[in-house]
Amino acid sequence: MNGAIWKLTLRIFRKRLGQPSFFQNYSIEANPDEYILDLIERVWAFQDRTLTYRHACHHSTCGACGLRINGKEKLACITKVRSMTRAGGELKIEPLRNFPIISDLVVDMGAFFLRMENSGLDQVAMLRDACLPFERKAQPEGDYNRLVDCIECGLCISVCPAASTDREYVGPAVLAAVQHDCSHDHEKLIPLNVDSRHGLWRCHSAFECTEVCPSNVDPGWRIMDLRRKTFAKKLKHIFSTSPKD
Repeated sequence: MNGAIWKLTLRIFRKRLGQPSFFQNYSIEANPDEYILDLIERVWAFQDRTLTYRHACHHSTCGACGLRINGKEKLACITKVRSMTRAGGELKIEPLRNFPIISDLVVDMGAFFLRMENSGLDQVAMLRDACLPFERKAQPEGDYNRLVDCIECGLCISVCPAASTDREYVGPAVLAAVQHDCSHDHEKLIPLNVDSRHGLWRCHSAFECTEVCPSNVDPGWRIMDLRRKTFAKKLKHIFSTSPKD
């Protein structure tokens, strides 16, 4: 960190059960190399103990601190102050979109977690299977296990245009997980809720999910790849079952 200290305004979204939402301003001093989560924690510790927010690991592994910062989906724990504003500036902090708001910056991600669980996909994979293709050569051999790259932060759903218009849309995280699973088991059946108007075919191909993903999962590419594979299977089935002369 350098020795600079910036005076900032944190404009934080507030919401209480049964009450209209509003924005509350907090004046704060910050080092520009601090992270946004540091500032939120300092507001809670020294200015307003009623503020509710979610956090856990502080190093972009758990995905708990996903927020909108100046209108952009970010993990607060790895987003530096200087990347979002400048001295004397403002940081507008809001909860993720497309999720029900519980309180202030905390949203209800229950439906999202259930969709991930109901997909029947394992979130732990062999190291050689969990890595993206271009990473495999650099990985050590052996029967190691690791979590699949998605940290279930919800940023991709918050930024997704389709999720804003279809509450039943399974979402980019689930679709990316299905593609990952099917890419290592080509005969695996695609869940019915994925090959549907609320699944693969609802995606608008905006690729905004890829832009905000903090884990480089590239859900936009994975959805397009799964579409190609699904369409190819449908064509193969049509031609294999058509009457022969």
